[in-house]
Formats: sequence, C-alpha cells, structure tokens
Amino acid sequence: MPQEKKYYIKCRLAAFVDKHAVLETEDRQRINWPIKNLPDDIRQGDDFRLVVSSSMTEDEEIKKTAKEIINQILND
Repeated sequence: MPQEKKYYIKCRLAAFVDKHAVLETEDRQRINWPIKNLPDDIRQGDDFRLVVSSSMTEDEEIKKTAKEIINQILND
C-alpha cells in the first residue's frame, strides 16, 4: 500500500454567512464551508487545521491511525 500523505491548512473561522462559514487561510484565501460540516463547538475567530488526505476508506484510515499511535508508544 502506498504511503499516505496528509497536508494541513491552517485556518481561522472568519464569519458565518447564511448556511456557510467563511474560512480564511494564513495567506488570506477564503473558503466557503457548510456550517453543518464544522464541529459543534467552533466559534467565529477560532483557529484550526483542515486536513487534506488521500481517498482511503474510513476503515483504512482508522487502522493506519491506530498503527501510528502504537508505533509512537513503542518507540517512546
């Protein structure tokens, strides 16, 4: 299986407009994102990361994350 790469985009929730949240990246790009797809506890002005990854199935992602955690525990 090829190694999956994850990329992170640092964002700030800039505003709410209708049913969308306006996310602003570090380089001032704006992304309109459905409010229903945000965590319930996020508020305007909060900083967070968007994660961009390959199209692994949810099961594959869970297994990979579990393996990474186990390896971190064993190597520390």
